[in-house]
Amino acid sequence: MPLNRRTFLGRSAAAGAGAAIAGGLAAPAEAHGRPEQRRKRYSFTVMGTTDLHGNVFNWDYFTDREFDDKAHNDVGLAKISTLVNQVREEKGRRNTLLIDAGDTIQGTQLSYYYAKVDPITAHRGPVHPMARAMNAIGYDAAALGNHEFNYGIPVLRRFQEQCDFPLLGANALDARTLRPAFPPYSMLRLRTPHGRDVRVAVLGLTNPGIAIWDKAHVSGQMVFPGLEEQAAKWVPRLRSMGADVVVVSAHSGSSGTSSYGDQLPYVENAAALVAEQVPGIDAILVGHAHTEIAEYTVANRQTGAPVVLSEPLKWGQRLTLFDFDLVWERDRWTVAKVGAKVLNSNTVAEDPRITRLLGDEHEKVVAYVNQVIGTSTAAMATAEAPWRDEPIIDLINQVQVETVREALAGGQWAALPVLSQASCFSRSAAIPAGAVTIRDAAGLYPFENTLEARLMTGAQLKDYLEYSARYYVQTPAGAPVDTAKLTNADGIPDYNYDAVSGLTYEIDIARPAGSRIVDLSFEGEPIDPEARFVLAVNNYRAAGGGAFPHVAGAEQVWSNSDEIRNTIIQWVRAKGTVDPAAFASVGWRLTRDGDPVF
Repeated sequence: MPLNRRTFLGRSAAAGAGAAIAGGLAAPAEAHGRPEQRRKRYSFTVMGTTDLHGNVFNWDYFTDREFDDKAHNDVGLAKISTLVNQVREEKGRRNTLLIDAGDTIQGTQLSYYYAKVDPITAHRGPVHPMARAMNAIGYDAAALGNHEFNYGIPVLRRFQEQCDFPLLGANALDARTLRPAFPPYSMLRLRTPHGRDVRVAVLGLTNPGIAIWDKAHVSGQMVFPGLEEQAAKWVPRLRSMGADVVVVSAHSGSSGTSSYGDQLPYVENAAALVAEQVPGIDAILVGHAHTEIAEYTVANRQTGAPVVLSEPLKWGQRLTLFDFDLVWERDRWTVAKVGAKVLNSNTVAEDPRITRLLGDEHEKVVAYVNQVIGTSTAAMATAEAPWRDEPIIDLINQVQVETVREALAGGQWAALPVLSQASCFSRSAAIPAGAVTIRDAAGLYPFENTLEARLMTGAQLKDYLEYSARYYVQTPAGAPVDTAKLTNADGIPDYNYDAVSGLTYEIDIARPAGSRIVDLSFEGEPIDPEARFVLAVNNYRAAGGGAFPHVAGAEQVWSNSDEIRNTIIQWVRAKGTVDPAAFASVGWRLTRDGDPVF
């Protein structure tokens, strides 16, 4: 056949297609009978964790044994490391990134020990175990969580220095300059076999509630505007800087709700709102809410583009995988598809490289928490504390009442009666009969809350208790009572149900929320709505955590910088013997139409 223009072009196209196939690219597609070379493609995976809360090992320092729960979950970065290694081997190390969505340095006695007992801020102090583990695993970036601020900014800054990856917080601003106090984002590059690198921007957002929950640490130093506002500011910038993919790591749940009421004009759990309101985001790693969301897609209101959200379960129980498929078109990489799933850490063994790396620190903390600090005349447990007035919760209240009374003695407020609030933070906490250790006492109070004293009236306390009683599912008189379904109405967590000592009252669960408190009395008489009381209250609640009425605006008459957990430990040491007969009482009970439920 003679060579002419038509046959030349046809042969050139065929040769080009053959070269593409030989080079590993997709074969040409047929469009309307004409060959068309398929576009270049590239796939990569972003792995994510969140709410690690100081868990490196699959170990529960409060029970002094391997971690286990009803679902037989495992915890810890050593497990996560094994999953990460498997993903990197499958996908190729250069085709993966690893990020975190915050709440890293608080939550276990391991993390507490290196913040308070052998602090990383000391001269020539140790490297924080979470920094050592995350550096060894090879994290690329992490967002700030609200609990990062629990030990104060100096501890956080030292942790930041020890990390080989950036701690991101686009909405953590210097209070004076309103400029970012931490890096807002990290621009990461992935090398492709097709020429230009893929530029992946990771934008970090933290929780506005920090301004309330850690007011003592951040007031006057940092401010925390809303996630939506700051994402709308930074995402367009990242795109203009050449980001092909934008991933948000947000320490914020997806429900659109807040636990601090109207005290801040920002939403606590705003991840889905960010996806809806801010165009240009491809995926969001969600944190803070301690729930598992394998994959949740939200359509952006402006563009209609899908945004994929995923939240791996807390403490290293799950690892999120965002799988991205990109296509090269118009001289740039474009996201064609995003999918998400979670891997369960109970399917793998701990990475021995991580357990060896931090074995000494682990053993040191195990020895610390097993120090005996006193004895108890009887065993006490929290298993039924969510629906019964149990001595173990009375113990917390007794310690708080005695501490506040001693602090107010001889002063302006010494004559006022002192009441106390306490929650059941863990349904597995226990004080054994016999020797009591640090871990036993610390298990009652796993959070780093401190103690305050606020002035409240009888009427305000009634409102407070009504709000707390929302925790129970309305159960008609005569209907069967299943304790597994009685509590946590509307998703209210155990730590947002308060029992108040020093008063007596009934909670009628047959009544609707808001009208359940019956026979509220003080010293055997109906409470005087105008009477004033001092309420011993933790700083989380006093700052508005849980949005309980009145307490955040109540006058503060005393506060302490030491953790309530330490106060309990010191109280047991000072007493030597814990005797429930000295403080246990039944101050409240559940009823229906006047009849006790239990």
